[in-house]
Amino acid sequence: MRKASIFELIRTAELLNDKTIIHFLNSFTENVGISQILVLSQLREKGPQKQSQLANTLGYTPGAMTGISNKLIELGYAERKYDENDRRIILLKVTDKGLELLQEAQKQGQAVRENLYSVLSEEEIMQLLAIQRKLLNHILNIESESKER
Repeated sequence: MRKASIFELIRTAELLNDKTIIHFLNSFTENVGISQILVLSQLREKGPQKQSQLANTLGYTPGAMTGISNKLIELGYAERKYDENDRRIILLKVTDKGLELLQEAQKQGQAVRENLYSVLSEEEIMQLLAIQRKLLNHILNIESESKER
């Protein structure tokens, strides 16, 4: 049995991810990228957050997070607000317009999912997701252990 190299594993995952994102963005007519959608989704799920917290959670640099936030604010999908307990802390918050955008992205994303993943059964999709999560958690644990040393 042939063993896949690490480079083949990385490249295949990268190509699949890139092609999936491109396919989604080509079908989504709004002027936002996947990063903006992921930030809005995080804000919807977890509530208002500091940009640094969002950057850390989503794996963006502080500079990239500033650009993402500025675009979301400029388009009216998010707003900055002061923390009620400490006015020095500025939080990013999703707006109603941002929530509407997320609904449309979810609707379009479902159509893309049905199109791209139609070659897999629901069981295979869940297995794929479980494998990806397992690998991601393992890598995160390795990173955490190496930081502790």
